Amino acid sequence: MIFSPKTKKIFCVHGGLSPSIQTLDEIRIIDRKQEVPHDGPMCDLLWSDPEETTGWGMSPRGAGFLFGSDVVQQFNNTNHLEMICRAHQLVMEGYKWHFNESVLTVWSAPNYCYRCGNVAAILELDENLTRGFTIFEAAPQETRGVPSKKPQADYFL
Repeated sequence: MIFSPKTKKIFCVHGGLSPSIQTLDEIRIIDRKQEVPHDGPMCDLLWSDPEETTGWGMSPRGAGFLFGSDVVQQFNNTNHLEMICRAHQLVMEGYKWHFNESVLTVWSAPNYCYRCGNVAAILELDENLTRGFTIFEAAPQETRGVPSKKPQADYFL
């Protein structure tokens, strides 16, 4: 979570929200040192996605949920948040706003899997949480080299 001097707060999460969680205190008590379960709050925080709908829906991914604008509004109001920032979902433009700029998806892998043709983005925040974005493309194929094979460190032997 990011705090600013003006008490604006941004909740940063990999995926999204969970119907099992209403407050940040409930998130703080989750044991995160575990294998990701197939369902439940931790799974939802990793794999849920925003959807232009209301309420909760089943995710086509088979894990997590789809959540609508009303869910975000309630969660943000309850927790005094300005916005939710997430990274889990490919967006062709590098970043995408949802629900009147209350949820932001930032995707930082250009040309994902060497075939999607997407650009990538980095979110920049200053001390007042003023937002800016750096957009970048994948390196051209001809400039990419094969990673050098480094000798294995002694501690792995």
